[in-house]
Amino acid sequence: MAFTQGFISDLVGRRATVNDLTIGKVADFLITSPDDAFPPIDGLVIKTARGLRFAPMDTVADVDRNGTVALTVTPDKAAPSDDERLYLVADLLDKQIVDVNGRKVVRINDIEVADTGGRLRVLAADVGVGGLLRRLGLRSLGRRVTPVNAPGMPNSMIAWSAVSPIREANPANVRLSVTQNRLARLHPSELAEIISELSAREAAAVVGQLDDETAADAFEHLDVEKQKTIIGDIGTERAADIIEEMDADDAADLLGELPAERQSELLAEMNDYTAGELRELVKYDEDTAGGLMTTDFVWIYPHRTTEATIRKIREIAPATEFIYYLYVLDKNDHLMGTISLRTLLLALPTAFIDRVMNTDVVSVAADTPAVEVAATIARYDLLAVPVLRDDGTMIGIVTVDDAIDAIMPGDVAKKLPRFTARHHSVSTGVSSGT
Repeated sequence: MAFTQGFISDLVGRRATVNDLTIGKVADFLITSPDDAFPPIDGLVIKTARGLRFAPMDTVADVDRNGTVALTVTPDKAAPSDDERLYLVADLLDKQIVDVNGRKVVRINDIEVADTGGRLRVLAADVGVGGLLRRLGLRSLGRRVTPVNAPGMPNSMIAWSAVSPIREANPANVRLSVTQNRLARLHPSELAEIISELSAREAAAVVGQLDDETAADAFEHLDVEKQKTIIGDIGTERAADIIEEMDADDAADLLGELPAERQSELLAEMNDYTAGELRELVKYDEDTAGGLMTTDFVWIYPHRTTEATIRKIREIAPATEFIYYLYVLDKNDHLMGTISLRTLLLALPTAFIDRVMNTDVVSVAADTPAVEVAATIARYDLLAVPVLRDDGTMIGIVTVDDAIDAIMPGDVAKKLPRFTARHHSVSTGVSSGT
């Protein structure tokens, strides 16, 4: 193949021949494995007098330096459905993609391809002005702006391995598999920033590529208006699955912003435990302790030894990341005391919990204003404060990060690290007691 490296804009519109006779013009290129680092081109779409025809790569005898494609046979099959292949021109040029390494949304102006070992492969996306000039027919100027053979990769070129296409036209046909999705490797806050830059359909397409847990992590960093838009576009069942994976307090905040009928639809799709938990949390004003709290915390019995308690914690393996404090409850869920993980580990194995726990417990009521909750946590230098009903039964905790959320600007608070993450099943496991 005389053509060794260049851009698809150099090839589109060029002649396609069979036995030196022109049969049409090159219209597009297809790949079937966009997740590959540098996917091979599987065939060309030729615009003929009979319409668009598909020419597999094994029928391409040569691509000369001018871009003329010599075929061994006249293609007679119609171009495959876009459900089956990714069209480089139709699906990608002028479309937005995610630059995974740059953590940003960019637009593809051109695509670089090269002959590697006899196979034409996709190398990179050109998102710079050079690609745009080439598309406008100013090829010589475009090459000077983005020289193919320049040492190193120019900033306007993104290696294909760092590209994640977004299918805006039909989000249901996103081609990237969940397990190989490059987007899922980004930090949730970076992913949320990318989603925030996208149109509603594009955002829904990206979320459609993510597993529930990753989507939930990203959702927690989005503003509520973006959350509402996306869950309106992805279907009730999927939206419910994602909300189930969110922190209980964040999930309740989102549900609280929705009409009662929509809340009911989503809760009906969730498991009974999570739905019951969220119904309870939604009742509270979001600017109160009840609105800030999570019901996921580790509680223990007072009559066990420290050794038995540690063994039990290991056995139930609570999924919550917040185990700095353990809360000691009686059989009626009244809070008796707290014990830090440090104290538990350093105490004698034979010591009983009710002998080593701290009974001078600072707590707040469910209707305590958020500002007062934050002040309480700051005053007593706590990582979390328990939330009690009037009768002394414990219903949740407000962690320091959630308290900060209440007093910091929303865009700043969303970027802060979190103590808790997706542990709706925890309480069920822990409620058996230790």
